[in-house]
Amino acid sequence: MFRRREPVPFAFLAETDRFRSNVTRPPRERSSMGQMAGGWLLGLTIVSALVGSLVIGMPALTLDHTADTPQSQASQGR
Repeated sequence: MFRRREPVPFAFLAETDRFRSNVTRPPRERSSMGQMAGGWLLGLTIVSALVGSLVIGMPALTLDHTADTPQSQASQGR
């Protein structure tokens, strides 16, 4: 809407990289023992679920060729 007619010095742009605020963030709250135990329990539950699904799913992934072809008495070569 409004345009500046005067030239803008670009020195202030270079100074913004070096500028540090004197306002610091408050320190983070430390997690309580219950929160840390809950995090570990959640992680352990997820890992055990993945391992359990892999263990249960492995028999379905194996190839058993003996069960695929039914053998008759004629093919056994009497």
